[in-house]
Amino acid sequence: MPLPIYTDLEYQSTHYNLFKDSITVPLEPVLPPDVTRYAFDTAIMQYMAIVGHEQVLQGDNLVEYIDPYELGEAEGKRKMPSAAVRPKNVEELRKVLKVSNEYNIPVWTFSIGKNLGYGGPAPRVNGSIALDLHRMNKIIEISGEYAYAVVEPGVTFTDLYDYCVKHKLKVWPSVPSLGWGSIVGNTLDRGTGFTPTATHHQHLCGVEAMLANGDLVRTGQFAVSGSPSSHLSKFTFGPSIEGLFLQSNLGIVTKLGIWLTPAPQAYMSCTFDMPDFEDVETIVDVFGPLRRDGLLPNTVYVSNLVEWLGMMGKREELWPEAGAIPEWRLKELQKQLGIGYWNAKFGLYGAKDVVQAHFNELKKIVAKKAPKGRLNGDIFSTEDGETLDPTSVPEQQGGFFVGVPSLWSLPMVKFRLPKKGGGIGAHYDYSPIIPSSGKTVLEWVKTAKKVCEAEGFDLFCDFFMHERHVIFVNMMTFDKTNIAHRQAVQIIFRNLFEEGRKRGYSKYRSHINTMDLVASLYDFNDHAYRRFIETIKDALDPNGILSPGKQGIWPKRFRQNEKLKAHL
Repeated sequence: MPLPIYTDLEYQSTHYNLFKDSITVPLEPVLPPDVTRYAFDTAIMQYMAIVGHEQVLQGDNLVEYIDPYELGEAEGKRKMPSAAVRPKNVEELRKVLKVSNEYNIPVWTFSIGKNLGYGGPAPRVNGSIALDLHRMNKIIEISGEYAYAVVEPGVTFTDLYDYCVKHKLKVWPSVPSLGWGSIVGNTLDRGTGFTPTATHHQHLCGVEAMLANGDLVRTGQFAVSGSPSSHLSKFTFGPSIEGLFLQSNLGIVTKLGIWLTPAPQAYMSCTFDMPDFEDVETIVDVFGPLRRDGLLPNTVYVSNLVEWLGMMGKREELWPEAGAIPEWRLKELQKQLGIGYWNAKFGLYGAKDVVQAHFNELKKIVAKKAPKGRLNGDIFSTEDGETLDPTSVPEQQGGFFVGVPSLWSLPMVKFRLPKKGGGIGAHYDYSPIIPSSGKTVLEWVKTAKKVCEAEGFDLFCDFFMHERHVIFVNMMTFDKTNIAHRQAVQIIFRNLFEEGRKRGYSKYRSHINTMDLVASLYDFNDHAYRRFIETIKDALDPNGILSPGKQGIWPKRFRQNEKLKAHL
């Protein structure tokens, strides 16, 4: 068994069982593309000399390096690495890349591999080395004064939170709904949280990245030796290049600065719900302008009734019949739970009187524009001049809204499992970027509902309201052992993608199997964007070893070699 990834026993047990229990077909060994067995074995010996024998994994020890939610596993289409290599610092990483360049072995880089629903740690190209950076797990610096952290790829949201608590730092990290993931990995894939610094990639500042040749580059003021502003300012001299490392295969981020939220005096847990499906139009048209004008300065998270049901048990216990849950039954369940069809949650942060003033203004607006809705606010505060302890807020009102990590949303994947037991819970997503217009969002949810119900699935969704757009997440939970479920999920995704394409919508992130499909949407001037990135890719990574195919960017040797494409 591989050495554990997590020191937290709950996290490690949950992690290992999630991957181990997902296996329905034995793992089959695979070589890197266009690499002989002799060359591969020689490279493996060199990797072992660099990182240690126990940090190079092969065979059945790769159970933690596949996609646990793989749709094509039973049909022999599993994405599979040839080995996993786990360096602990930049010196080892540089040597690993040197070997990979020498033997033309592609590496698929990830921080911890918790991008569940999007491929996890599985590679885009079969036979790639799983380049696992979880051992690079140093918290380099946290500034309580300026509210930022500098971390390596293996630092989790929980690690950062625990460090802040231990050292009594008056800052709140932003955490997503699952706290076991990497800060670097989540930020680079444009993940989000719930506090005022929730849009993580917009709050990164100062990146260090290793290029394919082992050279290190830093961005912004971090590139100025000894600069006291390395993680304080996004202003720089010349082109800003931090964005080139987001969802990218141009380099490997080894350090990242990210801004945190200064611990406030007060926090108000706010909820708002409306009873009917069509009320989503009102919610978006009321809260959208408030996001833009600053009354609500951070993300508003909105989920539908079925997503709430997904946290409360198995679907068969609520509706045992085939097909989507009928409207009359949804209304019964809604009444029993005392919630809306649409349920919004968000936080207000700052000085107590300011928070209360914001909420008072919000109440007036909601009473006028959304009288059907129910608005509630619970305020938690401390004395003037003091900062609020996030653990003083009950989990139901606080949790990730006050930067406290957990594994809160993981049980959702069990929603479609049989009531009698068995099955393997999994999920797949379609997550388009949509203008923050009530009419537009209503039209989309009607379309998405129709697409899902045509395949016997419920509309299981949420969306995150930013200033001018929403990230809409259509989530398909399914039983991985159920062939009808797997087929339905693939049909739903294709149909949602096509409906989105017709409207000019793109996804904000993608499963590894659909990266080329999503990339094809960026077609202006005969895909000038893709050609631009390919030009940079070929210059920086001439052997094409860094995560080929990530986000639809392929190095020259893959673009021009049909034999290599057989490994995709």
